[in-house]
Amino acid sequence: MHVEIRSATVDDIAGLESVRAPDQEAGPADPRMARYLCGEHHPQFALAERVVLIAESEGEAIGYTGGHRTTRHECEGELQYLYVTPGVRGSGVAGRMLWALASWFEGLGVRRVCVDVDPGNERARAFYARYGALVLDSHWMIWEDLPASFGAQRRP
Repeated sequence: MHVEIRSATVDDIAGLESVRAPDQEAGPADPRMARYLCGEHHPQFALAERVVLIAESEGEAIGYTGGHRTTRHECEGELQYLYVTPGVRGSGVAGRMLWALASWFEGLGVRRVCVDVDPGNERARAFYARYGALVLDSHWMIWEDLPASFGAQRRP
């Protein structure tokens, strides 16, 4: 499957929200995503620099990720969103999106990155751990150096 990952714009938000709508397990997309992308919604400790990336296959959205600079948990970056449609889970798309976000963070000089993971979401916890995230507490995981987690041999 050919997948293109690019920066999302406000025009992409409706499509990103709709791609998640049929996924009953995941629930609806964050209704603040457009405001987040425009810099009008700020999660706690968030700084101005942020990005939302969209993954597309054959012109259709199949996932998205996003993150921002932060001071939360003495980190420099926070992964805010990572979603892949059920039909492509396990295909490497999530890893490619995480790599793209790590590259964006690296361009800003960001190394230490955190992510809030629901305590019961063992699949997400295992995914992040596979890419080097460590458990901070029942909700948070941290990469001490997210870009370094993608050495040449591990790039998806």
